[in-house]
Amino acid sequence: MAVSGFTLGTCILLLHISYVANYPNGKVTQSCHGMIPEHGHSPQSVPVHDISVSQMTFRPGDQIEVTLSGHPFKGFLLEARNAEDLNGPPVGFFTLIDSEVSQLLTCEDIQWRQGFTVLARMVSSMVFLMMPGNLPAASCNNITFLIVTVVEKYKIYWVKIPGPVISQPNVFPFTTPKATIVPLPTLPPASHLTKPFSASDCGNKKFCIRSPLNCDPEKEASCVFLSFTRDDQSVMVEMSGPSKGYLSFALSHDQWMGDDDAYLCIHEDQTVYIQPSHLTGRSHPVMDSRDTLEDMAWRLADGVMQCSFRRNITLPGVKNRFDLNTSYYIFLADGAANDGRIYRHSQQPLITYEKYDVTDSPKNVGGSHSVLLLKVHGALMFVAWMTTVSIGVLVARFFKPVWSKAFFLGEAAWFQVHRVLMFTTTALTCIAFVMPFIYRGGWSRRAGYHPYLGCIVMTLAVLQPLLAVFRPPLHDPRRQMFNWTHWSMGTAARIIADVVAAMFLGMDLPGLNLPDSRKTYAMIGFVAWHVGTEIVLEVHAYRLSRKVEILDDDRIQILQSFTAAETEGHAFKKAVLAIYVCGNVTFLIVFLSAINHL
Repeated sequence: MAVSGFTLGTCILLLHISYVANYPNGKVTQSCHGMIPEHGHSPQSVPVHDISVSQMTFRPGDQIEVTLSGHPFKGFLLEARNAEDLNGPPVGFFTLIDSEVSQLLTCEDIQWRQGFTVLARMVSSMVFLMMPGNLPAASCNNITFLIVTVVEKYKIYWVKIPGPVISQPNVFPFTTPKATIVPLPTLPPASHLTKPFSASDCGNKKFCIRSPLNCDPEKEASCVFLSFTRDDQSVMVEMSGPSKGYLSFALSHDQWMGDDDAYLCIHEDQTVYIQPSHLTGRSHPVMDSRDTLEDMAWRLADGVMQCSFRRNITLPGVKNRFDLNTSYYIFLADGAANDGRIYRHSQQPLITYEKYDVTDSPKNVGGSHSVLLLKVHGALMFVAWMTTVSIGVLVARFFKPVWSKAFFLGEAAWFQVHRVLMFTTTALTCIAFVMPFIYRGGWSRRAGYHPYLGCIVMTLAVLQPLLAVFRPPLHDPRRQMFNWTHWSMGTAARIIADVVAAMFLGMDLPGLNLPDSRKTYAMIGFVAWHVGTEIVLEVHAYRLSRKVEILDDDRIQILQSFTAAETEGHAFKKAVLAIYVCGNVTFLIVFLSAINHL
């Protein structure tokens, strides 16, 4: 590959395996120029890896082996640059020897041939084939190799370690620079907190956000607590909660994650690191300098992490830091962390109901793990598919002889009840269906199969009443086909809505993450309750029919016995229905209460 004005080069980007969760294609072009991985930790100062080449001179068309060796590593970034201008862009290209562990990458908006790899295990050496392009002799006379290596852990890496210099023939030899020693930045010291935070000044001196509302971190280990205390031109921040990984909060202009000012307290090796960061879209936070924070302190006790720091209300000229004297939505989140790397929070962050200025008058506020639209969506779906549709099915299946008299518009009472309940189900489903789309502004790619199954349920719920409009007369030959079609579509919708979409998928989505595993047992209980009720009514109907058949010798006796059995059967069915409705309402209250407390 010939590139005018350059001799050779590339970026072969080899990232730590766990980082690929944020950059699934591995093409982290943000690190091409500065060669600094955005891991939020300081680079190591003493190089422990070497770069060697198969020859020290090159001509266009030569093939030169480049070998990286040293301590075992999982990731690296290798670039060739002009030895006389190390801050310039990468030059030339590499050819990958093993495409199974590397791929090409574009850097600096130029189609350099570069590569990255994900290693399933630690390696101690890697070989690449360098192929110079067909370039004029006036191009770069001396080429050096620079490398960023990530080894052992996410937080351990080296930056811009110079490699050997290769030169074109008849060029004055270039002295190989010594390894660049990157000085470790001096971090502000963090002290140990001697006692837990207190909520006694919330609403008086402190602006507090708590979950559950009015909890006290001094007395309750499960209390998630965030407070802001203004002190002249600065604000003291305190954060506490149960976590073995990290706690974080963010200031946001809206209720969506992205373009936010965030702060993290990360538990690592029995120490808590306090780290400012910023969020760009729904991606991994980018760690920023700690220079803006003062008076940092932390405490670990009984599974509770606590940290505090002070920062100025305004930070002129500091990028990504918001002024605190403006109103924002406030997010509170926690999640797992390992070796300094944080992972996506396991549940939806706690988000305040409205925007607040934390430097204004002290307040005591709460928030929710689920926005109102998603709460209403879940509530309506529970009402529709746990109550109205279930009762409507039982009425149509077992109560035709019980409520057979004409009621309204000449239709039997059972049919009127069934129709009202089913139209109610369709209406509630339609209303609930549009709410997630309004909230997300379109399709959600993070909701798994739930939205797909929801679309199927929505389609079936709309088709059922439309199909009922074209119901053939009772003795029409097509009536049997209608009955089977109507039953099949209704059963499919109930199975998908109640068993699959709701139980196993919808309740565990971050946007409506109902508390603990008891929700699954409650849903299993509801399904068992409904199936058990149907079995009881089926057995009762079968025994009633058998009881009449046994009396087949005497017509009068048959008539008398049938009338008595029918009366008895009607009373039994009504009692079962009353008990079933009470049970359904109980299950519904359980789920609606859980949604309300999110």
